[in-house]
Amino acid sequence: MAAQPTNPKFDPRLASNTEKSPQDQVSGDDLMTGAQASYLKTLSQQAHEPEAFSEHLTTAEASKRIAVLKAKLKLFSGPPHAA
Repeated sequence: MAAQPTNPKFDPRLASNTEKSPQDQVSGDDLMTGAQASYLKTLSQQAHEPEAFSEHLTTAEASKRIAVLKAKLKLFSGPPHAA
């Protein structure tokens, strides 16, 4: 019987796709990724803070803004507080 081809997504012997090798790491000074830009734009619209989005952010800046907007939106989504 021939060996089944290995599916890299389910092969425990292969490195996780969440791990990056050192040569694949990006610095915080690189421009934000497309995924970061898309997510940041969506969050800035949901939080009614369009000024939080800029196409010229670094990955580090985008990450910080995403965290802040997520925290604000989580705060807004909770139950109303009694006065």
